[in-house]
Amino acid sequence: MDLKNRRIAVIGAGIADPYLFELAYQVGFSLGQRGAIVYTGGLGGVMEAASKGAREAGSVTVGILPGNKAEEANPYVLIPVITDMGHARNVILVRTAEIVISIGGGYGTLSEIALALKMWKPVIGLKTWQDIPGVHYVDSPEEVLSKISELLS
Repeated sequence: MDLKNRRIAVIGAGIADPYLFELAYQVGFSLGQRGAIVYTGGLGGVMEAASKGAREAGSVTVGILPGNKAEEANPYVLIPVITDMGHARNVILVRTAEIVISIGGGYGTLSEIALALKMWKPVIGLKTWQDIPGVHYVDSPEEVLSKISELLS
């Protein structure tokens, strides 16, 4: 599946346990191998893991940062977007994406899921908030890719 220049957001908590970090890394790497532009909130945890995977696969990563300093971005963000908007940056992240992938996450992630659904953006959930109508739940990074393929066809 070719995802060249498709805008895919990976959302999740800024602090991730090793299991969620690895899942996010695998998703980011797989997206990167297929040429997707991987968007995140630009900070740590799930965002850093997805960015790391995508960069190591040779892809472009964009971090939509909540603060006013590019240095706040994790080291795998190629293009930092400085918003100085705090959580309001979630709107920009979700609006920019074609598909949103949620991995783990807290209330910030929940707000992004809600915004995405409100904007009619497809949301794929992997080990994230459960029982949200409209979210396409999957159980593995491989299933994430299958669902992306299905949603884009």
